[in-house]
Amino acid sequence: MKLITSKDNPRLKSIRRLAQDPQAYRKLGWVWLEGDHLCRAALARGFKPELAIFTESIWQASEFEWSQCAHEVWTVPDDLFAGLSALESPAKMGFLLTLPEPPELDPHAATVVLDRLQDAGNVGAILRCASAFGFKQVVAIKGTAGLWSTKVLRAGMGAHFGLQLIESASAENLESLKIPLLGTDVHEGPYLHDLLKQGGLTQKCAWVMGHEGQGVSAEIMALVTQKIRIAQPGGEESLNVATAAAICLHASATSM
Repeated sequence: MKLITSKDNPRLKSIRRLAQDPQAYRKLGWVWLEGDHLCRAALARGFKPELAIFTESIWQASEFEWSQCAHEVWTVPDDLFAGLSALESPAKMGFLLTLPEPPELDPHAATVVLDRLQDAGNVGAILRCASAFGFKQVVAIKGTAGLWSTKVLRAGMGAHFGLQLIESASAENLESLKIPLLGTDVHEGPYLHDLLKQGGLTQKCAWVMGHEGQGVSAEIMALVTQKIRIAQPGGEESLNVATAAAICLHASATSM
């Protein structure tokens, strides 16, 4: 264990950049996890961080539990750790991971496609839904919020570590999928609940979730094999994309 007290330490500077810039992980090749829950989720899935950092105050009570959690362990003064955080209430520990290598696209895996979603909270929430409902592959079309950014990681609540995550994909990549592509549409297609009753749904599919304002692009919608509507008897024009994803993925997961 090392005690680090200088805010100018090169790795601490990198962590501050990771916390503030949602694209920095792509440039630096590192992922910053802040907080007990995310750190435990990574360890539970077999990820071992290069570096674990603890505040002096929490290390005094947690040394026995965490001493072997990473290749290298640092402690820092509490106020120095607060300077690494983008949270209003900074956590007291964090892991620095090597950015995982992107997997090859599995053409047969139950998949969620994210088409240029912008909101990190929506993206993270959909990753949680994908993991919860058995969709193990997420394909993010170029223009989607960075899957390994700190905001998406926090919203995902550890779901990242059980998923195959593919970023910067294109419509051409989707053509290699050997499963049906399903997309929601406000005006066209059968209602989801009717399709579920008729046995027309399966988990072996790829659900396409589109941009918060523009929806699914015309290029990708042209690849969709089935447009589906979600009943909204209350009369709202549309649903939040993360809410729509939860409804659709749950329907597929319970269709067996």
